Amino acid sequence: MSHRKLVLCVVDSLRTEMLTEAARGGAAPTFAELLERGSLISDCVASFPSVTPACSSEIVTGVRPDRHWISGSNWYHRSEGRYVEYGSSFEATRAFGLFRSLYDIVYNMNMSHLSHEVETIFERLGDQGVRSACTPFLIYRGRTRHELGLEGLLRRVAVAASFRHATWGPDELFYGELYSSRVVDCRPTLARPGTRDEYSACVGRELVANDLYDFLLFSLPDNDHHSHKFGPEAQIESIARADAAFTELADAAGGLDTFLDQNAVILLADHAQTRVEHPLPLAEALGSQWRVLQPNGDPAGAELAVSPIARAAAVYVLGERRRAARRHAEVRARLREIDGVELFAWLSGDRAVVERDGSELRFRRGSGVVDRRGVGWEVEGDLAALEAEVCAERFDSQVYPDALARLWSALRAPYAGDLLISAAPGYELVDWGGVTHCPGGSHGALRADDSLAPLVLCGLEPGTEATREQWALCDVADLVLDHFGIGERRDSLRVHRPAGTWPAFEVGG
Repeated sequence: MSHRKLVLCVVDSLRTEMLTEAARGGAAPTFAELLERGSLISDCVASFPSVTPACSSEIVTGVRPDRHWISGSNWYHRSEGRYVEYGSSFEATRAFGLFRSLYDIVYNMNMSHLSHEVETIFERLGDQGVRSACTPFLIYRGRTRHELGLEGLLRRVAVAASFRHATWGPDELFYGELYSSRVVDCRPTLARPGTRDEYSACVGRELVANDLYDFLLFSLPDNDHHSHKFGPEAQIESIARADAAFTELADAAGGLDTFLDQNAVILLADHAQTRVEHPLPLAEALGSQWRVLQPNGDPAGAELAVSPIARAAAVYVLGERRRAARRHAEVRARLREIDGVELFAWLSGDRAVVERDGSELRFRRGSGVVDRRGVGWEVEGDLAALEAEVCAERFDSQVYPDALARLWSALRAPYAGDLLISAAPGYELVDWGGVTHCPGGSHGALRADDSLAPLVLCGLEPGTEATREQWALCDVADLVLDHFGIGERRDSLRVHRPAGTWPAFEVGG
């Protein structure tokens, strides 16, 4: 176990080339020092869909969607017969109901939707007496009970929704207006995008100055908002603000040298972003042929449910099994005709299938080829479906990194759609509020531009960066646990419950 504390700093949507440009140009001097003193892994691969709810879950649990169960920013809950919306946009939140979305984002995501068959790093650390802390981050489940605080702009909403539930998180949890483990002189700003880094920095100063953590998840989400609005090529300004927020941590310790004597640092992004110019109205396109479930609609009369997930999407085929099987094939035929749908995938028996431009590839776990992470697969069909090549029994795709494992996990997740879609370059799905970020930046697709982001290791065990050929977000939890000398996960000891059986709270409940 290291004598140093550990700070896991997550800068939302950070692109590797923008980080290095900001560091070289002087806009991010503290991040530049971390790069100088540590090691940069430039191509850490995100979850699929490469959106924050799925990626944050992977970071905190160390497993992928088939095990942590969070399938994206919007998904269809079959057992409850409704969509779950995690705030794709304010307009989408309003379409499903502000109160219901508040419950799903703040409470149900952690307490109901996130699998209880796996443990978070906060739970693992808490069990070993390691003090943990977290500034606002989507996934925070831990062992300490926190009562609702009700401050600031969300107070009226929470009161109107009868939102009064305590939650469970790390020892020190700060979730803006809703939860705060102690009184701090920091103005909560959870409800105002573009101001959240400032709140994290303020809370972080308190945590450092008062020695309140051994492990700190320090979340800096504003780069995502800036990049969505102005495009990923405009990240220098928002990276500079993130750097300034991190600098406040160092200053609270007496300067960067002292801070790094006391703390190891992992700096990473949950995913990247790419420029989008063209809206893809998938629900509307499918709605011309089938009855698509609308927000808060009655699923009894619907034939499809459609979940837009930024630059990805899920389609759920509803109804009686025999008719659903025929409809599945018909939907695939329609997807081939829709501009902006680059590829789509589904499960067929014990195999996954991915189709792109008329090429089809089938795969399952096996021993025929090995990917860059050392996982074995049996593949058959056309490698062009993933622009892949096999050389000396080694499977690789530069365009769709770690594609087999990411698709396999996403398709086998309990809340996954029957069809998963990845959008073509430049396209973003229109969400249920009628909104896209076009023209601007977005993410979510299987492509490298959406999925590959930086991972910087500073002060960890020497040579750690050389232990894997292809790093992924699911490796981060092990880095954290290894730093504190905590052994293998005890996931197998968790009680098994089928998907959807953990109680969710209803509006006003």
